[in-house]
Amino acid sequence: MISVAIVEDDSKIRESLKIILNGSQGYNCVAAYEDAESALIDIPIKIPDVVLMDINLPKMSGIECVRQIKQKLPEIMIIMLTMYQDSQKIFNSLQAGAVGYLLKSSSPIEILQAIKDVSVGGSPMSAQIARKVVQSFFKSKSEIESTVKLSERETEILDLLSRGYINKEIANQLSISPDTVHNHLRRIYEKLHVHTRTEAVVKYLKN
Repeated sequence: MISVAIVEDDSKIRESLKIILNGSQGYNCVAAYEDAESALIDIPIKIPDVVLMDINLPKMSGIECVRQIKQKLPEIMIIMLTMYQDSQKIFNSLQAGAVGYLLKSSSPIEILQAIKDVSVGGSPMSAQIARKVVQSFFKSKSEIESTVKLSERETEILDLLSRGYINKEIANQLSISPDTVHNHLRRIYEKLHVHTRTEAVVKYLKN
């Protein structure tokens, strides 16, 4: 059972998400908040596995809420669920600690699958968002390679990470073992001076 909290100021969307979660096997909505301030008080008590976070909240933004939640509870996985496709908001969300980015136009099946994916180490993104991330990846690729000495294999792995692949999927794509992927990731983290896959992708794309 994956426990999920929702932070969304639109009551109709909030209630719809609760119905989807509680009506699907393996998912449980443990809380739903209309603003960031309420979420910051209660989430450390409920400690859900995953949080669905809107960006445009009444007072504090969803991005700042993500940052503060991750400071208190770094193990919680947060997926942005928003209407914004702006590249800066995408990267700001990822830098704040979000591990996924979905558009509100996503189907219930896509939302449920995204929640499942993050629970096993994935970084799900809507197709439109993934396209923007990949485009930014290729724009910045040559600049990064000139300052950080990454091998061809390490670059391939970062490319797949930016598309939301988990370790097992990367291993299958590159015909190598998951242990080899893990070793490459460890070296990538060292070279980029980061500690998580999300930080690695964000730094690689933004540096």
